[in-house]
Amino acid sequence: MSEFHRLYFDELLFDFPDLVKVQKDSYASFVGGGDTGFSISDIFASVFPVNDGYGRASLEFVSCRMGEPKHDEYGCVERGITYSAPLRAILRLVVFGDETSGEGSEGVSTEPAVKDVREQEIYMGDIPIMSKNGTFIINGVERVVVSQMHRAPGVFFDNDKARSISGKLNYIARIIPYRGSWLDFEFDAKDVLYFRIDKKRKLPVTFLLRALGLSNKDIFAQFCEVSECRLTKDGKWTVCFVPEKFKGVRLQYDLINAETGELVLAKGNRISIVLARNLYAKGLRYCYMDLEVMKDMYLADDLVSTKGEVLLPHGTKLTKEHVAKLEFLDVDSIKLVELKGNYVFSTVLQYDCSYEEAMLSIYRVVRPGEIPSVESAEKLFESLFFSPERYDLLNVGRIRLNAKFNLSHDESLTVLTKEDIFCTVKELALLQREVGDVDDIDHLGNRRVRSVGEFMDNQFRIGLVRMAKVIVENMATADFDTVMPCEMINSKILGAVIREFFMSSALSQFMDQTNPLSEITHKRRISALGPGGLNRGRAGFEVRDVHTTHYGRICATETPEGATIGLINSLAIYAKINKYGFIETPYRYVRDGRVTDEVTYLSAIDEIKANICQASVRVDEEGYIVDDLVYCRRNYENVFIPRSEVQFADVSAKQIVSVAASLIPFLENDDANRALMGSNMQRQAVPLIMPEAPLVGTGMEGYVARGSGAVIVAKRAGVVQYIDARNIVVASESKDDFWIDSYTLCKFRKSNHNTCIHQRCVVHQGQRVKKGDILADGPAIQKGELALGRNLVVAFLSWRGYNFEDSVVISSNVVRDDLFTSVHLEGFECVVRDTRLGPEEITRDVSGVAEEFLHCLDEFGIACVGANVEAGDVLVGKVTPKSSSPVTPEEKLLRAIFGEKAIDVKDSSLYLPPGVSGCVVDVKVLQRRGIEKVGRALLIEKQAIDAEKTRRDHELAVLTNYIYSLLKEMLVGKVALSTLAPISKGDLITEEALEKIDRENWWKISVDGISSIKLLRQRFVDRFDEINKTYEENFEKIRGDDDLAQGVLMVVKVFVAVKHTLQPGDKMSGRHGNKGVISRIVPAEDTPYLADGTPVDIILNPLGVPSRMNVGQILETHLGWAAYNLGKKISKLLDEGNYSEVKSLVLEIYKNDRKMMARLNEMTDAEIVEYSRSLRGGVPVAASVFEGPKTDEIERLLVLAGKDPSGQEVLYDGVTGEKFDRKVTVGCKYMLKLHHLVNDKIHARSIGSTVDTQQPLGGKSHFGGQRFGEMECWALQAYGATFALQEMLTIKSDDVVGRVNVYDSIVRGDNDFYYGVPESFNVMMNELRALCLNVEFCSDLEKKKDFGDLALAASGQ
Repeated sequence: MSEFHRLYFDELLFDFPDLVKVQKDSYASFVGGGDTGFSISDIFASVFPVNDGYGRASLEFVSCRMGEPKHDEYGCVERGITYSAPLRAILRLVVFGDETSGEGSEGVSTEPAVKDVREQEIYMGDIPIMSKNGTFIINGVERVVVSQMHRAPGVFFDNDKARSISGKLNYIARIIPYRGSWLDFEFDAKDVLYFRIDKKRKLPVTFLLRALGLSNKDIFAQFCEVSECRLTKDGKWTVCFVPEKFKGVRLQYDLINAETGELVLAKGNRISIVLARNLYAKGLRYCYMDLEVMKDMYLADDLVSTKGEVLLPHGTKLTKEHVAKLEFLDVDSIKLVELKGNYVFSTVLQYDCSYEEAMLSIYRVVRPGEIPSVESAEKLFESLFFSPERYDLLNVGRIRLNAKFNLSHDESLTVLTKEDIFCTVKELALLQREVGDVDDIDHLGNRRVRSVGEFMDNQFRIGLVRMAKVIVENMATADFDTVMPCEMINSKILGAVIREFFMSSALSQFMDQTNPLSEITHKRRISALGPGGLNRGRAGFEVRDVHTTHYGRICATETPEGATIGLINSLAIYAKINKYGFIETPYRYVRDGRVTDEVTYLSAIDEIKANICQASVRVDEEGYIVDDLVYCRRNYENVFIPRSEVQFADVSAKQIVSVAASLIPFLENDDANRALMGSNMQRQAVPLIMPEAPLVGTGMEGYVARGSGAVIVAKRAGVVQYIDARNIVVASESKDDFWIDSYTLCKFRKSNHNTCIHQRCVVHQGQRVKKGDILADGPAIQKGELALGRNLVVAFLSWRGYNFEDSVVISSNVVRDDLFTSVHLEGFECVVRDTRLGPEEITRDVSGVAEEFLHCLDEFGIACVGANVEAGDVLVGKVTPKSSSPVTPEEKLLRAIFGEKAIDVKDSSLYLPPGVSGCVVDVKVLQRRGIEKVGRALLIEKQAIDAEKTRRDHELAVLTNYIYSLLKEMLVGKVALSTLAPISKGDLITEEALEKIDRENWWKISVDGISSIKLLRQRFVDRFDEINKTYEENFEKIRGDDDLAQGVLMVVKVFVAVKHTLQPGDKMSGRHGNKGVISRIVPAEDTPYLADGTPVDIILNPLGVPSRMNVGQILETHLGWAAYNLGKKISKLLDEGNYSEVKSLVLEIYKNDRKMMARLNEMTDAEIVEYSRSLRGGVPVAASVFEGPKTDEIERLLVLAGKDPSGQEVLYDGVTGEKFDRKVTVGCKYMLKLHHLVNDKIHARSIGSTVDTQQPLGGKSHFGGQRFGEMECWALQAYGATFALQEMLTIKSDDVVGRVNVYDSIVRGDNDFYYGVPESFNVMMNELRALCLNVEFCSDLEKKKDFGDLALAASGQ
């Protein structure tokens, strides 16, 4: 049984997916292809073939492949290079001759004949590849490409938000492609319809329709509501009654049923849509049309007589004369169009034009200043919306257009069609008539996610297009008789574009690697910012707010607190992104009122029509819903519906939150603001040297640990054959398929945020493991569960004012036991360059440096691993050649003795900076290609090769032992067919006889079934050679040289582990947004203690709970107190040997956990007792989000632990020993240490660098000072501290002369104080002079008197 099992209060019905699947799948589709359309091969196929423009040659794409990376992931990190693989493409150059082949329609040759074909595999550049954890390593630094939320391609309808003079909203439509020109349609205040291309000057929609080739007759057919009037036998005109046409109309004539002659409604009545539908339901189908109403209507079609004669052309406006003649004309039907409401037709009437005028006008708008022609305008118009090279809707844009307008185009058609434009104009006209609704731009059906594969597709396409332009330029001057494809390719172009994206894009970010949770959260982040996204300064409240479609897709809790709040979000834990970029969330099918285990994923669009009940719906044992009426979501509204109509059910109550929010127990009891802070602060927790999983968790800790990649997981089931501090070897037990998996543990590896990545083995030799079992814990992980902090005994108590304003009081026991001690790695780099005076040199012999600062260096001048170093110590001794100085007598002597000039060098060693002290844990030496490795570099190389050889020997030993064990099974018990001493021919082979023969000679023994032995030997040799080959490749990589920058000979990296213990000023936090700074570390004997003498570990202010409304921390404290004391109770019973009581207590604890009870019932008493030993430190529980334990359950566990069900205890003051007046809330709470450490912030400066104004630099990173500003001067003035003030304003600020004079006086032992003029005073004088005021500085008393007299004279005194 697993050593770590939590007490669950709910059931997990749906397992969690791979939490970084979003990143991995997106990049895999780019590299390997898929159904997304973003792949390397697709991009090559879209750009190639490239023609020279004269029909002489064409360069075609055949195929491409990715090579293997030169170094593994860690090798790239330590060398500071990019983890990438070479991309090679086979390109075919087809050269055409002067002759032509093939025949046209008249027998004339049309195609040029192929003269020559040359194929070649060409290196196209290095492509960064994704690591197994979903990151990229660029220049040795792990980076994450954040997914971006942007507006999906397609059509959007909206209004201008501001009503026109008539009080009407004007509506707009916008067709947005993924790549290409935007097409906007909009109404003005007079209901005239216009269109814009790329937000340029608007034109009436007539110009667009004419450019699309529409005549007036076509416009009538497409956009106008045509009423067909028929002439009856009695000479009256009838029209079909359509309720929608009569909506809100005041009748201008009596409404008479044409079929019955009955008066339905009198003239002057207003018809509502409800009344019109009621009349239609009562049988009104046709009504009489008044001739007066037909006046001012337009003919939708030619008025043709029964003889075929055109009496009136279409588009004719009917006048009184026309209406009067209708009954005398030889026609029986007429199609009419009313101008009112037909906005397209009214626009055409106002702004009519010809086809040529339309084309030329569009050209002038799109390309102002150029002289157009009809042919060039037609080409431009065609390329704007109908050319795949310049316009792309993507498959998602086509699908959205099809769904919006009920079209049936294939999704591979990614350009606009005329039908798309017609439908957009029709829909906009309906909206202007207030029929239909506008689109919600924040609806997740209108927003899609662009992931890393799509970004790579864009950059790759840009690079290839640039390369194609270069190819065309090279073709212009190429000799096609001899040129090869590689001579026309510049492979640097593609690599430069991709490198630029990873280095400079706002979405390619330095990975947050503080702890495993911050890492996984960064990979699941979705940003609305970045190229093509929103601007944080202009983004409004609506786009930042939580939307109903975020349910189960985007977490409503986790988002930054600053200016980007709501613009950067996290995926919900179950959410995934489909091939179109839309976020989907899982639901379980509900069939005939029964909730099944069948799961499907729905997007926000699919969910609109579905009836979905909550995961907490009451069901019986067979899964049938109990209640007749069920609380459901339909069209994002909450309604009660019959259970037979329920279609789906949520898979879990926690599916609405992100990974970080799902780790907060009792999240539902916290205020949303504090839950947000709790989610964010968990990502800031520093990994501790002794991590401890929370007693009160949520059940998500194990999934997060696995998903983060911080742990080592068994790839296959097998047996652990070998372990040490750095290696784990697991081998199979199968006789048919034998394999060996070797795992290397990370040791003291520096993360992006200087925390320590260190893995610890958790299995033992001989242990059987299953696929997916955890072999090694990583940072902030214990027993395969995320462990960001420690469980502490907490008291909510105001204690002597030290926990005022969220301050935290800590017991010295916490510091003594290193509960919150963390190790941070600082990396220091020393670069050895080849200067113009000669190469720099690494040496231990550094002149002018005391021996006490060189104590950690070896004989080569580089710090030894394991050395303890303090601030100011030399990590790497280095000297740099110095320019020549005047020859001294000593130099003359040296030159006379040695015959050459002695080298003059200066100290340029790498020193440990102030404020840092620790232990050297690793040293890396990188040397330039072509330079022989010497000294420490050779030693490090030898150690690395020895480590690889040791790993290889272990694998080979495991393989050899296994194969020979199989061989022994095949030989023992069989009759020998040949003699091999001490076995004779015909003897029965025994184990004892085999042990006397060397194992290598066993293969020489001949028995029946020798073919199977030969097959086994062949498998052994093949596997043996395979292992040797793998490690030989590793040896070559280790021995290989490094690619360093120009002029760099060597780079030495020294990593120092710095131990940070808890101290006042450090920031601590819980998981509920309750943060505070340590104010005092109190001796254990002075801290408040319980009745049994146990001192509390931490004291928190109770006033921090009510105003923040994060009551979840109180419930966590109570439940943790129960879990902690249950562990103490079990430990006591085990020590007493009362095993029957132990079993009873364990069964009572887990009685409501069905899965655990089923496992306990299968165990023997001894196994239950053995399992209970793992509960000595407390019984871990899982309070899942929205499904945690109720108050009754917490009270039950408290009583079971022998504690007061109120969760409060009697506390005694550690200083006085007196009992506090009232009981205090005491419990066990999970606390975190955040990376805001006081050691990283505290800073002191005496002397140092200054800026141009002679004032100190600012900030710790520049060894700067704290500004003594205007208000601080006021404080000194208030106290009358004149001398201190004078110092601050002169020599301690920017008085250069005074500073030098004071330094000289101190050296001489003189106590006189000298001061000069501050530089700031000179700046002021120069500014006044710039204003034409002559200001002179004088110190002579006479001059002062003269100036004083001059001032009196000027004032008239």
